[in-house]
Amino acid sequence: MRATSARLTIGSLRELTAIGVVCGLSSLYATTLVCASTILSTMAKTEGGSVGLLLDVVAGVFIMIALFVAAVVISNGVDTVIAGRRTELGLLRLVGASSRQLRDSLVSAVGKVAVIGAGVGVVVGVAGAWIGRVLLVRRGTLPRVHYDVLPPLVLLGALAVVATAVAATFIGSRAALSSVTAVRSTRIVRSWLRDLVGAVLIAGGAVLLVGACYLGEQASTAGFVVAFIGSAVLAVGIMLGAGRIVPALVALAGRLVGSSPAAVIARKNAVSDPQRTTRSTIGLLIGVTLVTTIAGGMRALTESVHSWEGLSPDEVREAEQVLSVTSSVLIAMIAISAVIAAVGFVSTMSLTVISRTREIGMLRAMGFTSKQIRSMITLESVALSGTAVVVGLLLGIVLGAVGAQSLIGAMTDGFSIGLPVPALLAVIACTVVLVAAASLPPSRRAVGVSPVDALAVA
Repeated sequence: MRATSARLTIGSLRELTAIGVVCGLSSLYATTLVCASTILSTMAKTEGGSVGLLLDVVAGVFIMIALFVAAVVISNGVDTVIAGRRTELGLLRLVGASSRQLRDSLVSAVGKVAVIGAGVGVVVGVAGAWIGRVLLVRRGTLPRVHYDVLPPLVLLGALAVVATAVAATFIGSRAALSSVTAVRSTRIVRSWLRDLVGAVLIAGGAVLLVGACYLGEQASTAGFVVAFIGSAVLAVGIMLGAGRIVPALVALAGRLVGSSPAAVIARKNAVSDPQRTTRSTIGLLIGVTLVTTIAGGMRALTESVHSWEGLSPDEVREAEQVLSVTSSVLIAMIAISAVIAAVGFVSTMSLTVISRTREIGMLRAMGFTSKQIRSMITLESVALSGTAVVVGLLLGIVLGAVGAQSLIGAMTDGFSIGLPVPALLAVIACTVVLVAAASLPPSRRAVGVSPVDALAVA
């Protein structure tokens, strides 16, 4: 066996299961959107209209958003795997393996998993689109014409998913593997520079968002473009500074989980490794922010309709109906990003608990009961996911309101803030399910290992 084989680098391909699921979801999403736009384009050519072309553009934007979230989740997942095998990787370096060899081994393993996941996504997506098309044709909703079963863009989307996974792995593993043997002073300098750039981008993004609101008040068509750029700059700044911001927020949330022994240890575990804390929450924060931004922005637009002058009651109802349908479609299209982020959160929590087997065994030996261990892991999951969800909701509401203001600021008195109650309740309900999915399986495995066996883990 080569020193840089995947079995030595990552231990088992099972640790990359979440990456395969993320690639499968991304490929399924891209395949479904491409097939839907192809069907509508074919219908438009037959009956006239441009809805297919419009969906092509919209689908391209949302596929890129999903790929971006997938890249973040995959990169964080790779970082988690490497962090959990820091000792083994250090030993491989001692016996002569270079960082490049380890990185190439990891990239190769992820590439294989990504190809399998993307392939499954394409098959399921094409089959689902074919079944849906057949049913719609039989009902008379779609005309009886020739439709492409496998549009060429589907394969391009699958290749984009695999390329995203490989690129995210290369970038994430390069930083993580270099930190295995990096000098502490070098890591401090890099962290300081990253935090400084992040702070500058956050400030710049905030200025652009204020400018977007001003342009909206002046009825300038550039307002929404500036709002989009400002949101992107702010998001990049938050991601760069997440290593400082997220652990501080999680520490604050950890104080709300209680004062029992299990809660105290959960609070300390949640922030004991700032990088792990950031990896666990940043993807989920992005997913919740995207969903809330769309829901909040559309809600703000809907509420502002009532203040527009010159509209009859029928026109107001028609505008509300159009905005409601548009909001539902956009939220449904962006929801896959939140699902991908949720998969990443569950995977990260599971790998984190596995890496703490020895610590859990020590707690069991000191007298902690199985119930306390399960409570500890659940409360840690609550602190991490709760922070991501609350911050994502607040940030999404603000960005949605700014986006709406940049569009209709001149037509609306004051600053319209949309509170999409159904979407907020749905996010909270999904968070409860997420906490259960992220904590129950790993806690069950953790208490299933005897203290003696757990303490024997290297």
